[in-house]
Amino acid sequence: MTKSDPFRYFKTSPEVFRLAVMLYFRLPLSLRNVEDLLHERGVDVSHETVRYWWHRFGPTYAAEIRKRRIESMKSSRWRWHLDEMFVKINGEMHYLWRAV
Repeated sequence: MTKSDPFRYFKTSPEVFRLAVMLYFRLPLSLRNVEDLLHERGVDVSHETVRYWWHRFGPTYAAEIRKRRIESMKSSRWRWHLDEMFVKINGEMHYLWRAV
């Protein structure tokens, strides 16, 4: 079964949805500030439209980011390293270690 396109009934391009949602989530902006930034870029929408896009497409974008983050962690050759040393605290020797 093929996945339906979530943008098929909208006249605005998906890049504008992504920009509006990312501006709202990534930066400490209000919906009205996002509306103003989009207006400066030639996209005339209301703050309620931005809220609707955030509510409708936000979970989809979050799932994409989470999926990419997990895939990149699996494909990397990341390894644990152990750093250890002896430290003198108040004249007493202590063994200190940490996992990096």
